[in-house]
Amino acid sequence: MTKAPFSGKGERASDLLGLIHSDVCGPMDTQARGGFQYFITFTDDFSRYGYIYLMRHKSEALKKFKKFKSEVQNQHGKSIKALRSDRGGEYLSQYFDQLLKECGIVSQLTPPGTPQWNGMPERRNRTLLDMVRSMMSHIDLPASFWGYALETAAFTLNCVPSKSVQKTPHEMWTGKRPEVEQTSQVVEENSTNLETQPLRRSTRERHEHERYGFLVTTHGDVILVDQDEPKTYQEAVSSPDSEKWLEAMRSEMDSMSENQVWTLVEPPEGVKPTGCKWVFKKKTDMDGNVQT
Repeated sequence: MTKAPFSGKGERASDLLGLIHSDVCGPMDTQARGGFQYFITFTDDFSRYGYIYLMRHKSEALKKFKKFKSEVQNQHGKSIKALRSDRGGEYLSQYFDQLLKECGIVSQLTPPGTPQWNGMPERRNRTLLDMVRSMMSHIDLPASFWGYALETAAFTLNCVPSKSVQKTPHEMWTGKRPEVEQTSQVVEENSTNLETQPLRRSTRERHEHERYGFLVTTHGDVILVDQDEPKTYQEAVSSPDSEKWLEAMRSEMDSMSENQVWTLVEPPEGVKPTGCKWVFKKKTDMDGNVQT
């Protein structure tokens, strides 16, 4: 449930870094890879260009703001004028307040219990999480990959048009348009080369596409994840890891037997028991190595 926004419109910044919106979101029910449970956003009011940082604890907000401040001020040769946030404890700490005063940054805090005044970052958080849920629902990956999906969502928002600005946030922030012409030229050249070269049969092993998932980070890196997990019992016992899958199934059956999960009885006459099936998953550590 979201509260209705106020009818009035606040004053917009007239230049880059004139006003920065920030908000912390979390904790999430599932930790992202790396142990992250929170994320903090910094969004420029003039361009609507946003930065996002994953955090393990809310206390890291000051550290992330220092990192954001150093990067953007070095890029643009300007200083942050004001920082608008809610009254979260991470923004009210003595160290955070001291840093803002030393740097001459005005702290704009919204009134208690009025998230409408902090509407811009609140809406961005909601949009980011909606995009994450959409992406995660279309790929067969563990929920712990939501951190990569979040970075992909932030990267996408910066590159698409917005009603709040005349150009894309990326163009407003960098002053450069995406090099679409160069991209299309490379594709055309590659297509021409393919037409003149004879086709060669590949000797690599081909896999089904659904066995793989991909995510794009904010740096443009594409992460290809092998999702080679059996869908049925027959696939499990015929796969190269059949012995490991059989051992896992035996362990599961022994555990349920020892804990007396069920009582074996004859089904009543005329009643068809509800069927069941195996679900096979590979549990990995933070580095993607299979543990179980």
